[in-house]
Amino acid sequence: MVFRDKESTAILKNELFCDLTEEKLKDALLFFDAHKKEYKKGECLCAAGDAFSRFGLVLTGTVQAFFDDINGERVIMASVTAGGTFGESLCYLGEKNSPVSIFADTDTSVLWLSCDSFSSDVCGDALKRKISQRFTRMLAHKALSMNDRVQILSKLTLREKLETYFSQCVRDYKSRTFQIPLDRESLALYLGTNRSALSRELSNMQNEGLIEFYKNSFKIL
Repeated sequence: MVFRDKESTAILKNELFCDLTEEKLKDALLFFDAHKKEYKKGECLCAAGDAFSRFGLVLTGTVQAFFDDINGERVIMASVTAGGTFGESLCYLGEKNSPVSIFADTDTSVLWLSCDSFSSDVCGDALKRKISQRFTRMLAHKALSMNDRVQILSKLTLREKLETYFSQCVRDYKSRTFQIPLDRESLALYLGTNRSALSRELSNMQNEGLIEFYKNSFKIL
């Protein structure tokens, strides 16, 4: 399997594969039965109701996971950029009906990985133990990430949701100035609102001297 420079960087950026030697990385990719696939912007990677037999590692571009509620309203559950993964829990549990749909937000390349080898002897015990530990840690990080999501959606007002989201960004980026991976439409879906209401509230917060922003770049004052 041949990877472009950016794709190799994304693989080594992920906690499953970081710090592995070239030989160990090949063994790890064999362990996950990895294969690469490219998608055009707007293309569906997995539809709600489909079986989730593999999880994905984003090599280039961005993918987004959506959930449609009982009223048909779409809510964005996650936006995943290069080096990030999606669908790990669904894959590990062998879910036959995915609760979310996954779409390419940009032209995207994805490394699809299987969990089947966790119950086999595809690679040596030492590497398998290391990969298993890293996979467990990755699941734990995703659980914490979902806790952040719950904190946002539990807020009653859009202002409170934005304040919570920005607080999490300051924590994650370790700076009061940062660039988010979401455009206005995606951020509105992530917060469970509409674009007009979001733009209005962001303008109000800027006029009140709470934030400064330009497109996807924000500064918390």
